[in-house]
Amino acid sequence: MNTSLKKQIYDVIAGKGQVRHGAIIQTITRYLGDCAQTSRETESPKQVRKQETQNLEVWITDQNLWIDAIDLSKFVSEGAEQRVYLKDTSHVIKLNDSIYYQSWRDYFHSLLLHNFFFEDTTYRLAGFVKE
Repeated sequence: MNTSLKKQIYDVIAGKGQVRHGAIIQTITRYLGDCAQTSRETESPKQVRKQETQNLEVWITDQNLWIDAIDLSKFVSEGAEQRVYLKDTSHVIKLNDSIYYQSWRDYFHSLLLHNFFFEDTTYRLAGFVKE
């Protein structure tokens, strides 16, 4: 991988570079990073995930990003980590529980990388659902 591409990827993950529909995702990862404790290396992944979830819920509430209603009758499909609902003729809503990621930050970094590499199928973070 060339140095320029590595720098672009680093900048996107660090919140210094732009990616389509990435601003809110970068804001969340920055917030979670700011909340992380310096003792994070000594915590188990479960402890980190639990703390991140608590911090994320506070942020979502503060930003008014809870989604109260998903039309469950428009269910399309589900996989191991997500359920898909039809939004309209051009868009779907994906509910993802990030089960394959050790942390929420890892999940959001994955979204940013997807949006960086696959501009035609970018994810737009619309909000959050709590079940």
